[in-house]
Amino acid sequence: MVRIEDVAPPVREAQYAVRGPIPARAQELERAGRQVIYCNIGNPQSLGQKPLTFVRQVLALAEYPELAERAPAGTFPADVVEVAREVARGSGGHGLGAYTESNGYRFVREAVARFISARDGIDADADAIFLTDGASKGAQSVLRLLIADPQDGIMIPLPQYPLYSATITLYGGAQVPYPLDEAHGWRLSIADLERSYEGARARGIRPRGIVVINPGNPSGAVLDEPNVAAVLAFARARGLAVLADEVYQENVYAPGARFASFAKALEGQRIRDVSLFSIHSVSKGLLGECGHRGGYLECRNVPAEVREQLTKLQSIALCANSVGQIVTYLLVRPPRPGDPSYATYERERSEIFESLRRRAEIVERGLSRVPGISCNPVAGAMYAFPRITLPAGTTDSEWCLALLEETGICVVPGSGFGQAEGTWHFRTTILPPLDQIEAVVARIAEFHVRFTRAHGG
Repeated sequence: MVRIEDVAPPVREAQYAVRGPIPARAQELERAGRQVIYCNIGNPQSLGQKPLTFVRQVLALAEYPELAERAPAGTFPADVVEVAREVARGSGGHGLGAYTESNGYRFVREAVARFISARDGIDADADAIFLTDGASKGAQSVLRLLIADPQDGIMIPLPQYPLYSATITLYGGAQVPYPLDEAHGWRLSIADLERSYEGARARGIRPRGIVVINPGNPSGAVLDEPNVAAVLAFARARGLAVLADEVYQENVYAPGARFASFAKALEGQRIRDVSLFSIHSVSKGLLGECGHRGGYLECRNVPAEVREQLTKLQSIALCANSVGQIVTYLLVRPPRPGDPSYATYERERSEIFESLRRRAEIVERGLSRVPGISCNPVAGAMYAFPRITLPAGTTDSEWCLALLEETGICVVPGSGFGQAEGTWHFRTTILPPLDQIEAVVARIAEFHVRFTRAHGG
């Protein structure tokens, strides 16, 4: 019998707070009949976001092509039928139940390359694109390439998405946190990057790469073009690979802010000696297709022999799931102006975006009014990371568990993401529907007052 002490230490040591003990307790409460509002993870459709009609219609026909002939005339718009035929041709007529190439369907990778070219005005190579089971698998592949022993370090933001800290631990590497400046909207500082890098070197750690999450998770911050350029200059001076987590690139709400891709900055500066790995996903943005596990990894300035190692990693898992690859195709190949589905597609996306923008404002404004809670504006992504003042002797984990038990609201303690010493936070999504979000914020506010009084604050 395998005992807990027989489990590999890196597995025991890895932590993934967004699905950790507090969400596990939430599931227990739900099974016992309690109503739980899950604000612990960016899972839009679980909180009421409707799938885009175009995506689900194409998937229906791609999975069951005979449906196009059997359905009454006019059931599916003509462009939906044509895109489903594109999928059938691109998959070689084998249907979506067959394995694909290790790197993913060629026609989807070509569509991703066209998407990147159109987005940034730069060339993109389908042979440097890997289709993955969500962006997480792409990130894990890159980290697997970079980490060889315990002295290999990866620079990660603090706070960060625990995919990175957990994966670095699993692969036996060293985390090198660099702080984001909460007092200035979670700004990224090159001076802080330098201090983190030099501190790691002083401890005998060799930084190999830097992770940048833009827009930020959990911070909600959005980097501007000068910030992106500065990170690339830092990476170039230090010989670091860059892993750009850009899965929230559609989720930018702050007036005047816009997404700036690392690929565009890299090509604009004609940098040829920094390896860039960029990831994107169908789970976030305005699709919210988390369960379909689709995404891509794009490589720039990565030699062919290194890309072959990525292909090997993909081959060990055979391939990304085919349906997720097709959802990725629909992410980068939406209806075009003049198509029958275009007006509905644009209306649905606009409604989702506007609702998210309003919810971001409600969460930030509502929590910032509560004594003992401060919340930076949610400029992008799907989360807020409010700071909470707690009575002496209490922790953010205790606060989050008590919040769940009393109100049924499931959030994640800031300690699961990393936070400055002496501070406490929690991460919440902005995803509860508009008709619930104000009530959620009000319940958190009322709870915080009760918790503080009960513990002598």
